[in-house]
Amino acid sequence: MISAKRFAQSEAALFKATQDFVQSFADVTDPIIFISGKAKTVQARIAWTILGSTLFQGISYTDMMKLLGALYNAFPEEKLWTLPVPKEDQLMAVAHQVLQGKSWTLMEHLPGIFWSVGSFVRHHQKEGSDLTQWASSRNAEEIWRDLGEVYFMGKGKPRPKAAATIYRLVSPFPLGLGLTLESSPKMPPIPLSMGVRRYLSILGPGKYEKFSELTPDEKYRMAQDVFRELSSKTPNVAAHGLQFFLESGTKEFICRDHFKTCKACPFYEYCKYAIQK
Repeated sequence: MISAKRFAQSEAALFKATQDFVQSFADVTDPIIFISGKAKTVQARIAWTILGSTLFQGISYTDMMKLLGALYNAFPEEKLWTLPVPKEDQLMAVAHQVLQGKSWTLMEHLPGIFWSVGSFVRHHQKEGSDLTQWASSRNAEEIWRDLGEVYFMGKGKPRPKAAATIYRLVSPFPLGLGLTLESSPKMPPIPLSMGVRRYLSILGPGKYEKFSELTPDEKYRMAQDVFRELSSKTPNVAAHGLQFFLESGTKEFICRDHFKTCKACPFYEYCKYAIQK
């Protein structure tokens, strides 16, 4: 499997274009943080970040932002975890209004996930504590383990939604909430968004390896290698930028909307989806 360093050397111009693409999205707010960051208290921001990270599966970025935003508007702040909890039909009504008949793999699980996150918050605010203290008193591995309490967060490894939650908690805005955890021996692998997978297989080192045929572990190793090569000190910034590669937006790819015209995109000469005008 070709290393990221070798790829960067052999395809220097493309690698530089990748760095430029990543940098252009460095100030774009993460879609979950865009909503959870509106909460007034740190505890609410953490809780809504956990909810959004858990729900973010099988749904587009734009629809995820609309759905999480609608849920937040309907049940703001502490209504996510205070009793009585919203009823199933209330939660489903919000989702149906936003998605307008679109298929979503987690639709029927939305109430259970919402209630589970609320239960998680109540569990970790016993004895005068709250989620802020919960986060600050644990390292990444302990938070990763605790998040297994949340319905549909995942139980086994690599548990990408739990890892995504952790990175959203610790990364500075606009990628995350900028919280400080206990010192961690190591952070979990950065999850592979669909944008990252597309980049690796279409433009990145995965194009030499038949990326789709690699094992999950091989895909993870390749991605982490590329993230570190792109941004050694902040690999999560590289992952953040690449998640927007050929990601569907409201009408166009998010990257096309971002650059206004494909000619302005660093990948213009390399992307087969670029509009030639």
